[in-house]
Amino acid sequence: MQKIQQSLCTVLSLCLMLAVVALASCEKAIFSEEESSSPSGNLAVCVYQIEKTDFGSLTRATGNATRAAKAASEVVTRLNFAVYDESGSRIKQINQTSGDKNFGTAAFQLEEGDYFLVVVGHSANGNPTMTTPAKIQFSNSTGYTDTFLCYGEVTIGEDAVNYEVSLDRIVARCSFVLTDETIPSDVRKMQFYYTGGSGAFNAATGLGSVNSKQTVTFDISSPSATTAEGRQFDLYTFLHEQSDNIALKVTALDVSGNTLYERDFDVPMEQNHITWLSGAFFTGSGSSSTSVTSVTVNTDWAGETHLTF
Repeated sequence: MQKIQQSLCTVLSLCLMLAVVALASCEKAIFSEEESSSPSGNLAVCVYQIEKTDFGSLTRATGNATRAAKAASEVVTRLNFAVYDESGSRIKQINQTSGDKNFGTAAFQLEEGDYFLVVVGHSANGNPTMTTPAKIQFSNSTGYTDTFLCYGEVTIGEDAVNYEVSLDRIVARCSFVLTDETIPSDVRKMQFYYTGGSGAFNAATGLGSVNSKQTVTFDISSPSATTAEGRQFDLYTFLHEQSDNIALKVTALDVSGNTLYERDFDVPMEQNHITWLSGAFFTGSGSSSTSVTSVTVNTDWAGETHLTF
């Protein structure tokens, strides 16, 4: 009888050990859509270039993913990877911030089939809504920043797929610069309200997909808003076409949020271009008309247009 009891105990112990191992194995195979790390999978994605800034050679030459992550973090602070099925339903999503160890690389475990892959790079205060690739949306609360996109089709078969992606800029930027020699002492904030663009984009086209009312408010004493030319405020939007105009209302506010000065502008914009809009906002003539003074091209953006008011 004692031997039977010992055998039963041994069997029960073995069953318990097997159950623990099985549970641990199941836990390792599951990962959240919001996970920031890079688990193993049959689809591996690596960001090797952002708007012609190639840093993928660092990983290919040295095998050091940390160096690539550092290079990517110099361009954006957030990366969002999402996989959708053929109907446009999101299957999985991985969000990363520049402090993550595997920033710039991600992996998914997918069933065999055809999928759409979307990778978004930006520096907003939060992640965009990515429920559908037709409407990837930022908000006034998360903010609008320089944004880059890769959209492609991926087929998963028996063999694992390694996918290197290049992200292209899809925003237009208006840089509003105050050239006044002095700024009234009671002005505490500059508010920019603009329509005509979009806070969301269609991943298949990179163009705006909704009609947005975008609002950005800056503390005028913020060091990030200061340049050698004066006070600079950068506004971003997704255009509905490659080039379009936005209606911009600029308001100077006091400490209580009361309006002190306000002017309206009609600003021409172009995707992957900067429109510089500068002038004496507080001491100018008050006219909102703009005129092109020069056009230049730099290596970071496809082109620049300089306007004065």
